Amino acid sequence: MGDFLRKRRAALSPADVGLMDYGTRRVPGLRREEVAMLAGMSVTYYARLEQGQHANASDAVVHSLARALALTDVERKHLADLSGIKRRNPRTSRDRPDHVRPGTKRLVDSMGGVPAVVLGKRTEVLAWNRAGHRLVASHVDFDAPDTPSARPNITRMLFLDEATRSLYPHWRSEAGRAVASLRLLSGRFADDTGLAALVGELTLKSPEFGAMWAEHPVENCMSGQKTLNHPQLGALLGFEVLTMPDDSGHRILTYTAEPDSEAAAALTRLQRAPLTIAPEGGSIDRAV
Repeated sequence: MGDFLRKRRAALSPADVGLMDYGTRRVPGLRREEVAMLAGMSVTYYARLEQGQHANASDAVVHSLARALALTDVERKHLADLSGIKRRNPRTSRDRPDHVRPGTKRLVDSMGGVPAVVLGKRTEVLAWNRAGHRLVASHVDFDAPDTPSARPNITRMLFLDEATRSLYPHWRSEAGRAVASLRLLSGRFADDTGLAALVGELTLKSPEFGAMWAEHPVENCMSGQKTLNHPQLGALLGFEVLTMPDDSGHRILTYTAEPDSEAAAALTRLQRAPLTIAPEGGSIDRAV
């Protein structure tokens, strides 16, 4: 929370919040006393918040900080998650492997014409249909999500897997979006050690991830467009994220194309790509 407050404070100028700016500043952004004044709290208390001493922060404090720092709605929610207001009685670590619900699995299987991937709260792949697998990770065993220890992780592959990285011609934009989404999850599931371990691993193994993570981006990426450098597509696709209405953190990532477009025709060809059997007895789609 302290890092998040400092980053947002540094990103604001006095003019952004209606304050007079008197001369050159040694460091960019607002001063602590300016944020404290705007939030209606003492400088000492605000300094403690930036030092991570926020165990007793109330809803009113979080609301005041969000107003003072001109946070977006998504950033407000993230700040509330970071403050731990909903976790006054910390839960035990939820590091157990997650599992897709049978109904969700049947749903994505029935979406034959729409590539679909079920993601867990750690951005691990819990399930996918044939088209989803062929689109985002055809070089991975189709049955890998069924085994927790072998599950592909969308964020890990984006930073550490060359085949996945080469799929996105605008990789930095895609990576930034992934980090912003992961930041949101890390606030919501702050007590999950598996999620913390993923962040730690990527920070150590990928300097690019570490630099992006340090900026504290926050974004709820629910829809948009992705440009894919796929041999059978090479097209612009729309994506939608369907979030399960519970506290599981499960999401269904779907891809669509404009009707009668070249991308739509390519998706049809993708669904018909041949399936080969892996040496270990599993199946690998040869779509690339």
